Amino acid sequence: NRARPFIEAGKAVFVDKPIAGNLSDLHQFAQWAQAGARITGGSSLRFCNEARQFLNKPIEQRGTPHTVLCGCAVDDFNYGIHAYTLLAALMGDDAVNVRHVRRGPQRRVQINWPDGRVGWVVVGETARWIPFHAAVVTELSVKHFVVDNGNLYRALLESVLPYLAGDTDRPPLSPKQLIAPELWALAAELSEHENNREVSLDELSVHDVSYNGAAFTRAYRLQRYPNGSRK
Repeated sequence: NRARPFIEAGKAVFVDKPIAGNLSDLHQFAQWAQAGARITGGSSLRFCNEARQFLNKPIEQRGTPHTVLCGCAVDDFNYGIHAYTLLAALMGDDAVNVRHVRRGPQRRVQINWPDGRVGWVVVGETARWIPFHAAVVTELSVKHFVVDNGNLYRALLESVLPYLAGDTDRPPLSPKQLIAPELWALAAELSEHENNREVSLDELSVHDVSYNGAAFTRAYRLQRYPNGSRK
């Protein structure tokens, strides 16, 4: 694990998205954070201004999100993790099960919360570019927004730098929050592999599920350099 030497040296560590593509590495990051290592990371969508502005409104005005759809383009996991993370920012990290619904034209995943709230993630390759987006339904309102990419990294840095610099000991994300979107994405992989059955997050530990990074790299190289040239 490339982060281990820095963690063991007591350095502050930021891990880019996705945090990891397999269960053992995800749990290791959570354990380090639980033990007090100064570590954080993940998708910048966790801190996007659009989600924070919505959530900062008085709940009496906006209501409680009960059905939320988040999406983006490119691929299911390496880039799609942004959509899972945006859903986590809007709905919280205590989902209980995940079900891959179907493909075509994009992957569609249902994520369920114990109180009956439901989230949808729509990710994967598209004919044209699709920005990060969300539709949020509450008992009082419907809010749709497209994320402004120009402000993403400022919002991310403002959220994580005080902790990484040691100006505060309060981490921007709890250990559970740190890895929840990746766990949901891995559960979606397992669900699709097993005929779209509903997968409890509690059962992930008994399955050898991981993201196929090598396959993504081959596909990405083909998309980026279709003629085999890097010019």
